[in-house]
Amino acid sequence: MNRRIHINLDVSGKPGGADNGRFVARDAVDSANGEIARRIYVDEDIYKQEIQHVFKRSWLYIGHESQIPKPGDFVLSRMGDESVILTRDAKGVVHVFLNSCRHRGMKVCRYDEGNARNFVCPYHGWTFKTSGELMLVPGYDEAYKAAPFDKAKWGLVEVAQIANLRGTIWATWDASAPSFKDYMGDMYFSMNLALSPWNGSDDEIELLGSPQKWVIPSNWKIVAENFAGDMAHTISHASVDKVGIGPNNKDGMTEGRRDDPGELALCTTPQGHGVLYGISPEGQEPRDYAVSPPTAAYFLENWRERQKLQGNKGRLTPVVGTIFPNMSFHGQQPRTILVSHPNGPNHTEMWRVYFVDKKAPPEVKAFLRRYYTRYSGPAGMTEQDDMENWNYATASCRGSVAEEYPFNYKAGLHVGGTHPMIPGVITQHPITSEQNVRSLYHRWAEMMDAESWDSLRAPTAADGGRQ
Repeated sequence: MNRRIHINLDVSGKPGGADNGRFVARDAVDSANGEIARRIYVDEDIYKQEIQHVFKRSWLYIGHESQIPKPGDFVLSRMGDESVILTRDAKGVVHVFLNSCRHRGMKVCRYDEGNARNFVCPYHGWTFKTSGELMLVPGYDEAYKAAPFDKAKWGLVEVAQIANLRGTIWATWDASAPSFKDYMGDMYFSMNLALSPWNGSDDEIELLGSPQKWVIPSNWKIVAENFAGDMAHTISHASVDKVGIGPNNKDGMTEGRRDDPGELALCTTPQGHGVLYGISPEGQEPRDYAVSPPTAAYFLENWRERQKLQGNKGRLTPVVGTIFPNMSFHGQQPRTILVSHPNGPNHTEMWRVYFVDKKAPPEVKAFLRRYYTRYSGPAGMTEQDDMENWNYATASCRGSVAEEYPFNYKAGLHVGGTHPMIPGVITQHPITSEQNVRSLYHRWAEMMDAESWDSLRAPTAADGGRQ
């Protein structure tokens, strides 16, 4: 028999709990028992609170340095509900600015990407250097003669902290947030592997073109959890595999297919991050079943080089994962980054980019570009499967009857352990465990209820273990 969720009621009588009129996330997210109230996906007030408590505090993915190779280059990105400018100033220093003029709030940059000597507001002409300083105000000497202001205090608003991990740029608005490395915790190890070139060296990767952008009628959290390590949803892609373009079909494997796929392992951390690992059989090379011989040869050559450089670690592949709150990635094939930007509780703006080894031959890059966009993105076969799931899941949360019943995240409760090669909380049996998703929501609830980073206690290994 279905069971209704038993949680507190706020002053409006809605499930989810309240503390002096504010939503209390711990009453809606029971990660210890694997039950989560549906209200958190569709409530406007909860969305506003998570923008303040999650997105203004967290480290967020901004872009990649290959998008801004030269001084003056810029691309627009997002941080929560804000438009931001990722740019390289005249001295080559990377910055992230709020895309809003300090005078009347107009966007000072309206193009998705390009190169600029300065950023000129099209409303009243205030002009800012690419390093952020306000350099020109039309009629300043005359208009502000009686009450001059210090232009040095009116530059573009810059993020509080910025970090670079293998070319990926991250930032946070919160000066009190932990360092990026502390924020990542054990998942820093995973991302360092996922973003490395295929040979495992310190060579560079680069993005293939500009981001694909589209909007879906889904909550961003349902997208994030999908990539955090949800192994049960592979049934959704059965038709794609049958027609030969999915990763489980030998003709679709661009890096080759092994007779023995090796082991799989789910990994999560107390910071709410999650990843699925593939662990190759020791000493076994990929078999060439690729439809592009140059691509197959390239991957085999680089796989051998990776084993020499990394030893036993070269057997590890972070296949897919999510960095809390909303950056998801594929570290194998396709190699891609997806950011699920919140546009309200019921709408998410999806930004997906694809990356390759910078030194890869042109024919390999061309093949991968075609394969990646056929697989993922708004026209990708697997992404279309996923979007249908996310859209229906979000819509179900608005039902007057359905909202009374929680979602079930009970798979693999209390079975997390350790692994000799992978840091973090690891589950291999059952591989359909929902430990990574429980960890994501546990961290979300902690941040929603905390007033600041100072009041949010440092995570410990025990936090992840109980997920």
